[in-house]
Amino acid sequence: MTTWTAFTTLSAQGPAEALGEALEALDPTPVGVGVFEIEDGAGRWEVGGYFTAPPDDIALALLAAAHSGADFIVSELPETDWVAKVRRDLAPVEAGRFFVHGSHDSDKVPQGRLGLLIEAAMAFGTGHHGTTQGCLLALDALAEEGFRPQTAADIGCGTALLAIAAKKIWPNARVIASDIDPVAIDVARANLGANGMAEGVALAVAPGFESPEIQEEKPFDLVFANILKGPLAELAPDMARHLAPGAKVILSGLLTDQADEIAEIYANSGVNLRARHDIVEWSTLLLENSS
Repeated sequence: MTTWTAFTTLSAQGPAEALGEALEALDPTPVGVGVFEIEDGAGRWEVGGYFTAPPDDIALALLAAAHSGADFIVSELPETDWVAKVRRDLAPVEAGRFFVHGSHDSDKVPQGRLGLLIEAAMAFGTGHHGTTQGCLLALDALAEEGFRPQTAADIGCGTALLAIAAKKIWPNARVIASDIDPVAIDVARANLGANGMAEGVALAVAPGFESPEIQEEKPFDLVFANILKGPLAELAPDMARHLAPGAKVILSGLLTDQADEIAEIYANSGVNLRARHDIVEWSTLLLENSS
């Protein structure tokens, strides 16, 4: 089936979200609409729609003008099994002791490595992005130094790759993964099952730490938050309240020029920088609760 995409950019979150809502009422109706912050540190937002019939160019132009957006760029996509293509194109990723792979590479896990089976899906975190790799390397370094958490939380878990990795290293730890997106939690549940952890990691649909399941498990010895600069900054005070003394925190989703600011924000909440690891333009921070 041929599909069409229509994308525009805006300078602020509010207009972008309003345009996304308006786009859903367009005729022909898009089969999907996405509103995303562009990860370049400029504060720009992207709005896109996917269509099974050619979108109305005039209607798109009027919507863009009404919401102060750039002109929509419309593209026709050929018939492609995108999931199958991504699965073929995504090579396994090695990060410390971890070997992240799809089911088509299950027979390639090297001896002595921990295999993490993560399929391409509608959630962030296949291990190929610098932020996810950085988190896995930070996790590996903690394990190397003998760190043994009793409780761990993966906030904004996406595919739950980091929760799965933590459970692989510390099978006796209580691990919970949460995400604001129910689709991500569905993907996480499938990945847990594929890795033999259907009952090993608790799941919650929640923003930040706002769920009864998370409240029951606090305080945490280890927290991952691989999201974006803005949400990480907002999360800092609440993060500190949910940490055990000496707890470790692994943060990512940060461009290299954003890392120092986030480290300072967390230091103001008593969670201090221990190490930083940059992969191309992305930074991962390892912090420790000083209380």
